[in-house]
Amino acid sequence: MPQTKREIEAVLQQADMRPRHRFGQNFMIEPDLVRLIADAGQIEPGDRVIEVGPGTGTLTDELLDRGAKVLAVEIDRDLAAAARERFGDRVEVIEDDAMAGKHELHPAVADAAAGDAKLVANLPYNIASPLVIELLIAGSPLLVFTVQKEVADRLRATPADGKAYGPLSVVAQSLSDVEVLRVIPPTAFHPRPTIDSALVRLRRRVRVDGDLAAFSRFVSTLYGQRRKSIRNPLKAIVGDRVDDVLTSAGLTGSERAGELGPEIVRLLHKVAQPLH
Repeated sequence: MPQTKREIEAVLQQADMRPRHRFGQNFMIEPDLVRLIADAGQIEPGDRVIEVGPGTGTLTDELLDRGAKVLAVEIDRDLAAAARERFGDRVEVIEDDAMAGKHELHPAVADAAAGDAKLVANLPYNIASPLVIELLIAGSPLLVFTVQKEVADRLRATPADGKAYGPLSVVAQSLSDVEVLRVIPPTAFHPRPTIDSALVRLRRRVRVDGDLAAFSRFVSTLYGQRRKSIRNPLKAIVGDRVDDVLTSAGLTGSERAGELGPEIVRLLHKVAQPLH
């Protein structure tokens, strides 16, 4: 049963702590939304689920009730201790950051994702973007999470959306089908954030050949100076082959990265591969 605001406050008081801004802690207090997140995760008994930022355990309870095997990753030592005390051996708790580096998952999270574990989580906002991309690269088949609405907009953006469209859009849409299921108001959380959130679901569907991490790096380089033409960043990748690569992709080199749809970026990446 999802926790009420009063129950969440009681858990925090028992742990002698308050929500910590540096960890992006905003706890969901709407039971119906907690159930909606679990519904979106399409949990079947025995499913392995990664929950990053379990907080006071309200979503964890719902996942367990549905038969999930939960790997809970909590960077806050007080909340990690509270989770171990509350759930015992029913939940594997990792007291650490889910990201081992800028583009590297914690080893246990990477192993779980490679083993087809889903992500179902109210994500700490400060790590959401790199985390979901690395989970898709690692092989997680389904990612369901709450995130800032601004990030949700970026995940599904097209070139027509201006600044919202960028490398996150291209990589997410090249590795998954992106759905924004619900906009969530600040009143659904304690403490209340200052902005709207959104419930997002990514179904992994890879449209890229070869090394997915290399594709992500290619996109980052291409969009490094998004207001300038793509010729220079592309030349930094392919060297003297730049004109041949552009011609093969049907481009002139004067285009800006923000003008290229994901399918064009994927084609550009494909023709930019080293010749053998």
